[in-house]
Amino acid sequence: MSQVRIVTDSTADIPQDIREKYGIEMVPLKVMFGSESYRDGVDIGPDAFYEKLVLSSALPTTSQPSPAEFMDVFKRLAEAGDGPVISLQLSSAVSGTYQSALLAKSMIDDLDLTVVDTKSASYGIGLLAVEAAVAAREGKSKEEILERIAWLRKEMRLYFLVDTLEYLQKGGRIGKAAALVGSLLNIKPILSLNDEGEVYSVEKVRGQKKAMNRIIELLKQDLAGKPIQLVVAYTTGRETAEELCSLIREQFEVVSVHYTHIGPVIGTHVGPGTVAAFAAPVPRS
Repeated sequence: MSQVRIVTDSTADIPQDIREKYGIEMVPLKVMFGSESYRDGVDIGPDAFYEKLVLSSALPTTSQPSPAEFMDVFKRLAEAGDGPVISLQLSSAVSGTYQSALLAKSMIDDLDLTVVDTKSASYGIGLLAVEAAVAAREGKSKEEILERIAWLRKEMRLYFLVDTLEYLQKGGRIGKAAALVGSLLNIKPILSLNDEGEVYSVEKVRGQKKAMNRIIELLKQDLAGKPIQLVVAYTTGRETAEELCSLIREQFEVVSVHYTHIGPVIGTHVGPGTVAAFAAPVPRS
């Protein structure tokens, strides 16, 4: 039986060394500063992006990969072997990336390809993709891997702690008045994604330390007493991510910990200073 191959897109925010280690293919989205277009994670990385972002007077725009860009990857995999392919995409509720992958699939006849709407973002996708790739290395079948993805998607919890309301306001998610008042009151929004993959505000908490402690309380509601795998992501300021990680480790049996940089496309919408926690029970064997 041929090994299952895994594809995802750049919003999964998987570090390059991990993608290479597990042979995960990545199709980049794009971020545009005016007429300048950059492929996320290819032409521009997080550090350079956030430097440009803070200097830009207007919020950059983002765009999904074209079906042709997915086709290039799918065709190469079809030519390389006869194993099934699973492609995990950014939530269809916030992007047309999943639809682009589906269109590409409809134009390929000689490939056993399953396109998955993860209904997630950033390492919410990344965790699924890496676990799928690990299962593929273990020789699991396509059906077993899809079952593991579905289980993890249901069990995983993710929370983004946004440092500033500026980028939510620029992106049209809140009004200027609300952003001004929120900034004056040191309001820190905690964001997540619902079961349909839509971004929503869980709570707005005054002060970063209180917001971090609230994230831990939220994680406890569903994961208390369970050994967890933890990924902490950040846009700028790794020390904030390390502080959040330390607080979580005090309260949970953490089996594995990784850090990752939130890339340009997701970073466009959450802004500098954002930190996020992605936690899930250790997968069943």
